[in-house]
Amino acid sequence: MTPSAEQKAIRVGSALAVGLTAAVVALAWLWLPPSLLGASTGMATADRLAYALKADLLVFLWLGGCLRTVASIRYRSDADRAGAAYGPPSARLAVPAAVLQNSLEQTVLAVGAHLILATVLQGEEMILLPVLVALYLVGRVLFAIGYARGAGARAFGMALTGASTIGAFGITLVLLALGR
Repeated sequence: MTPSAEQKAIRVGSALAVGLTAAVVALAWLWLPPSLLGASTGMATADRLAYALKADLLVFLWLGGCLRTVASIRYRSDADRAGAAYGPPSARLAVPAAVLQNSLEQTVLAVGAHLILATVLQGEEMILLPVLVALYLVGRVLFAIGYARGAGARAFGMALTGASTIGAFGITLVLLALGR
C-alpha cells in the first residue's frame, strides 16, 4: 500500500524531530558547560530530583497555560460552559481541548522520564534535563501551532515531544545497563 501525502509528511516530520533530538542531546552532553545550567558534581539523589523538578516547572507551566486556554474558552462559550460530559466541544474549543489532552498525556510521561533519569545521571550530566525540557517545550508549541492544519503539520512537534521523552527513557536504560 502506498502511503498518503499526509503519512509521508508524518514520516518526514518524525524523522527530522528524532534527528534533531539526537543531535541536540549529543551536543549538550559533549559541549554544554554544566555550570551554565546549574549542574555540579557531588549532587546527592535528592539534589538531582530537586534539579529535575525545577527544570520541569516549565513543563507544568505549559500544561497550566493549556488548561487556562480551555477554561477561558469554556467560560466565554454558552455551548461549552456545561462541560465535556454534556456534549462535544464547539469548533472554537475542539483544538485547544485536544492540545490540552495530549499535553497532559505527554507531561505525565516526560516528567516521569525526567525524574527517573535524574536518579541515574551524575553531576554534570544533569545538564541533559533542562535540554530535554527545552525540546519538550519546542515540540509542544509546534504541535499546538500545527494541530489545526492536520497530522502532517503537527507531526514534527509531536515527534519532538515524544523523542525527547523516549530519549530520556533510553538514556536511563543504557546507564542502568552500565551499572548505575
